[in-house]
Amino acid sequence: MSTSSTPQGAGQLETRGIEPVPEAECNGHPLQLFWVWFAANISILGLPLGATLVAFQHLAIWQTIVVAVVGAVGSFAVVGVTSIAGRRGRAPSLTLSRAIFGVRGNIGPTIVSLMSRLGWETVNSTTAAFVLLSLFSILFGTPTEAKNAPIMTLVFIAVFVLLTLSVSGLGHATLLVIQRLSTYVFGVLNIIVGAFLLVHIDWNAVWSATPAPTSAMIIGIGTMAAGTGIGWANAGADMSRYQHRSVRAGGLVASAAFGAGIPLVLLITLGGLLSVGNDSLASATDPIAAIRELLPTWMAVPYLLTAFGGLLLSNNLSVYSAGLTTLTLGLKIKRVHAVIVDIVVIFAGSIYFMLIADSFYGPFITFISLLAVPITAWVGIFVVDLLHRHFYSPTDLLNVSPTSAYWYKGGIEWRAFGAWALAIVLGFSFTSIATSADNVLFRGPLADSWFGHNGLGWVVTFIVAGGVYAALGGCRDRRPAQLQGSAHAG
Repeated sequence: MSTSSTPQGAGQLETRGIEPVPEAECNGHPLQLFWVWFAANISILGLPLGATLVAFQHLAIWQTIVVAVVGAVGSFAVVGVTSIAGRRGRAPSLTLSRAIFGVRGNIGPTIVSLMSRLGWETVNSTTAAFVLLSLFSILFGTPTEAKNAPIMTLVFIAVFVLLTLSVSGLGHATLLVIQRLSTYVFGVLNIIVGAFLLVHIDWNAVWSATPAPTSAMIIGIGTMAAGTGIGWANAGADMSRYQHRSVRAGGLVASAAFGAGIPLVLLITLGGLLSVGNDSLASATDPIAAIRELLPTWMAVPYLLTAFGGLLLSNNLSVYSAGLTTLTLGLKIKRVHAVIVDIVVIFAGSIYFMLIADSFYGPFITFISLLAVPITAWVGIFVVDLLHRHFYSPTDLLNVSPTSAYWYKGGIEWRAFGAWALAIVLGFSFTSIATSADNVLFRGPLADSWFGHNGLGWVVTFIVAGGVYAALGGCRDRRPAQLQGSAHAG
């Protein structure tokens, strides 16, 4: 990977990999991140998330709004907190995690984070290909079912991943510009499409709906947090590493919480409104087609373009982050080549979802449930570590040999790794994973407890991970942050 210190502009290839950014190049500000997070969350997938709250948890619309605010805005506030580490250490999230878990101990969290990124990218790519199938069926009368048009499906997946590569491959500066400008275009289109969808809402049913019990809201908050911010928490520092030293922590938290929260709350609420008395969206194998059926033909084309654009903006950021995470595993390749490796993986995953698997959202929910536990455990430890750690040694972050200050014992910081492992075991004990009501893949021994029944295993995981790490001594490095040019291993 390159160690070039030459600043990269929009349209130029970012040659930096996971090495910390020199202080002279750190001129970013929170508004840039606001647009990055906003763009990444105007995806149409917010609609079926809201639909599940009403159709399956039977929430009233005011409850859906509360759940969306607490679950989505709250979980992205955590993303903002993890972004603080990027401003301090100038490196990607999982690279900074080496200082916490050790050079070898960090491999586990890195693999989980990479799986999370690749999973979301596969979901985005699959949904985007469904969008193009629907669009072509309107314009040219082609089949809408992927298995009835396998060649077209392969072409559409390829188009989406190549468009993603064109932005994520170029890197940070290009990503900032594309995400901001595209937000204006696709944000306006989302408003127009949303206005047309409003006419399909049964307002009498909305206002007369009986509120669900508090326990259903608690479950909903957990589902929203796992399906939104928690999945991005391990990418917070990937973008904030270019922020100026003077940027305050509160600005980073607000940029993520409100940047992602505003579009998510609106989309989740609209999805909930559409599902009052009609669970077709929540149970749809192809959510794109389910929404398409609610619109007049002349409105379907701008709707599908809006959906495609939102998915692409989300994928741009995710693939960029996945490339950095791949490099953290130790691959001796350039960042752009790591992005290409990730693109190949999600292309294969999308083929499976569209041409082999029998359902879409069953595997999707299962995927969220599985990875939310170890990611939440990592977040708990990472956040607690931030309380004391203000300094990350640039040299030692990149040194994977026993001479690194972050080698600890055998390459593992056992307090962090042990707390992570314990929290994962306990978290899965409260977890039940199923692809449908009749197909339970896993049920933990505590899944029927109050925490398990209310979907709060992730909360237990977070508290146990951070609490155990703190109780064992946690981070004791209280050195103040230094300019990267003068920083050295202590």
